[in-house]
Amino acid sequence: MLKEITKGNEAIVKGAILAGCRGFYGYPITPASEIAEAAALYMPQVGGVFVQAESEVSAINMLYGAASTGIRAMTASSGPGISLMQEGISYLAGSELPCVIADIMRGGPGLGNIAPEQGDYHQVVKGGGHGCYRTLVLAPNSVQEMADLTIEAFDLADRYRNPVCVLADGYIGRLMEPVEFPQAKPIKPKPQWAVAGNAETRKNFVTSIYLEPDKLEAHVRKLEAKYERAERYEVQYEDWRNEDADIVLVGYGIVSRVLKQVVELGRERGMSIGLLRPISLYPFPTWRLRELSRTVHKFMVVELSTGQLIEDVRLAVEGRRPVELYSRVGGNVPSAEEVLKAVESQIEVEAYV
Repeated sequence: MLKEITKGNEAIVKGAILAGCRGFYGYPITPASEIAEAAALYMPQVGGVFVQAESEVSAINMLYGAASTGIRAMTASSGPGISLMQEGISYLAGSELPCVIADIMRGGPGLGNIAPEQGDYHQVVKGGGHGCYRTLVLAPNSVQEMADLTIEAFDLADRYRNPVCVLADGYIGRLMEPVEFPQAKPIKPKPQWAVAGNAETRKNFVTSIYLEPDKLEAHVRKLEAKYERAERYEVQYEDWRNEDADIVLVGYGIVSRVLKQVVELGRERGMSIGLLRPISLYPFPTWRLRELSRTVHKFMVVELSTGQLIEDVRLAVEGRRPVELYSRVGGNVPSAEEVLKAVESQIEVEAYV
């Protein structure tokens, strides 16, 4: 198929429609507003529904209602809006309702600014709402992946009956690149558990409330088993020149693109550097990092936050190797030369020790 120059935010919507999504409920917020704008343009053209809600709280509860009917549906927002949606996301997970939520990260905390950052990692990957639940999280680093991983997110959502998040920084959302879109998927029949407001589906009951402790415990254990299954089968990552690396860089999103250049520049200067890019942030590539820790000397996490991804890397490595952090915040993205200097300083420290 011919490639099309597309912005990342728009690629999410086009990918969603090709995946069979027919419902979008959202509220505009920079740098994710273009997702709502594209959904307003394209959803009606395929017979879908676009609703601009009066708030993010309304949007996530509209998504709950749409997902209950068995259609593929989604929303999108950025940091402050995602914060407002957390209760609803917990309800969606507790009710086992599949849907897709895109978070195009901006600076924070509070209102912060509208520049790219990666400070939403904790609230999205760890589950910012209440109770024992997880969302599956995919992190694209290109406009092509904005489309591809959104399509995959809908499949994962249906497979695990769970919300799936597409987590991207503002750079990837606003970036324009060539994208090759796949053929549209056929619209799937409504699942047996869905409700339709008719006699046939009256027996179905979508809820997350279990007032009797033993029943709630059984439900939570069922969710737990589902997440354990995802941890076995749905881990995704990219290895880049790790076969002989002494130092492995770890980063996702726009940072991972910078780190590929760091690896190439470093190897031109005789450094044995590699890259591990998590594509699924949950489930996390714990076992691959643990495997690398047997041979590499050090890890360096590079992220656009004061250190959130690094916690999962340290847990994976289990203290076998040191894990350093290089970070920028406030909407600043480090250059390859800047990161390379930080790597060189670590090599010098190691040589001195």
